[in-house]
Amino acid sequence: MSTLIATTDPSRYLCWITSRAAGTAALVLASAAVGAGLLVSGKLVKRGGPDRRSIHEILALSVIAAIAVHALALLGDTYLRPSLLDVTVPFVFSYKTLATSIGIVAGWGLIFLGLSYYLRRRIGQNRWKSIHRFTALMWVLGLVHAFTEGSDAGQLWFIALIGITAAPAAVMLVIRHAGIGRSSRGRVPRTVAVAQPGVTTP
Repeated sequence: MSTLIATTDPSRYLCWITSRAAGTAALVLASAAVGAGLLVSGKLVKRGGPDRRSIHEILALSVIAAIAVHALALLGDTYLRPSLLDVTVPFVFSYKTLATSIGIVAGWGLIFLGLSYYLRRRIGQNRWKSIHRFTALMWVLGLVHAFTEGSDAGQLWFIALIGITAAPAAVMLVIRHAGIGRSSRGRVPRTVAVAQPGVTTP
């Protein structure tokens, strides 16, 4: 009986469960943040006002918090027993090295790109916008990490959850890069000069 209790005791897996939940939350929040960011900067809808930008900022900060919990909670896992370097430096951890490294790169990328918002004046607005575009790439890497290493990758509920939350951002990203709905501002309209009696056209 004592062996059964020890095996099913949830406290032994609390850190792993916490990391697992935080990782899923990070993906959902990142999908929402990418979608909100595309709405703010895109041409499909009118440019976002202060409220929409605030929502995007809150989501980005929430992603950073979820990533931190996802990584740090693993330090208490009694099965994998990773070190701080294992969860923060790519290609150090021996467990599913490539998938883990992709997740680490995606995590750091989302953290630094999210915090770069507060340094945009020093970086320069145009340079910051160019750098910030890599957020979508880090988001995609996060999805790759989840589906190649995540414990729930094969679960229908997980696939449905990530699909529903990631699909809108993915569609907007495709539309943006395909140039659909792009503004035609900046083009000089062609005019036809009509000759009138007594008027000399240049």
